[in-house]
Amino acid sequence: MYRPPAFATDDVAALHGIIRERVFATIACVIGGKIEAAYAPVVLDEDQGSNGSMRFHLAGNNPVAVVPNGTPLAFSFLGPDAYVSPDWYETPGRVPTWNYVAVEGRGAARRLDGNELRQLLVDLSAMEESKLLPKKPWTIDKVPDDKMGALMNAIVGFSVRFESLQGKFKLSQNVTPGDAEGVMRGLVQGGDANGRDVARAMRRTRT
Repeated sequence: MYRPPAFATDDVAALHGIIRERVFATIACVIGGKIEAAYAPVVLDEDQGSNGSMRFHLAGNNPVAVVPNGTPLAFSFLGPDAYVSPDWYETPGRVPTWNYVAVEGRGAARRLDGNELRQLLVDLSAMEESKLLPKKPWTIDKVPDDKMGALMNAIVGFSVRFESLQGKFKLSQNVTPGDAEGVMRGLVQGGDANGRDVARAMRRTRT
């Protein structure tokens, strides 16, 4: 990841926060000399004293699902992003840009066994169902055994310990406080949810 010093973020807690908010990852690897990409929600496991690890699953027919243990994988998690208009700056002569938050991780694939794969499905659904409270959470035991068996045979699960984890929070850190305030006002007044999220992220970097 290209990371000018003003935008580089290596705080593991902050990076984990983005992964928890934006659980849907882009997964990339090289298979037969060709870059392959896949997309999947992940469960973050915050191992003590490390970058952490994560689990995910793919359809068995996905090209990435065939990778053996030890295959290097790269992951991208995109946080909020928004266009920045020069009209929002107090300093004249500036040009348009884009503010965004991104996290990248790398690690080696480890294929999950049957019990681990089932636990991943339990943990993933519980994680997402908790966001829908006060709705009564859906649980995996509602799936009939025969359908559950067919599902388990159709997917492949992986665990990856992050060997590296880094972030780029490009949030107008390289402009004057007045210019940054103008950008935040413009993003909030624009009425776009992504823009408001970027403005909140900008505010957090200044507190």
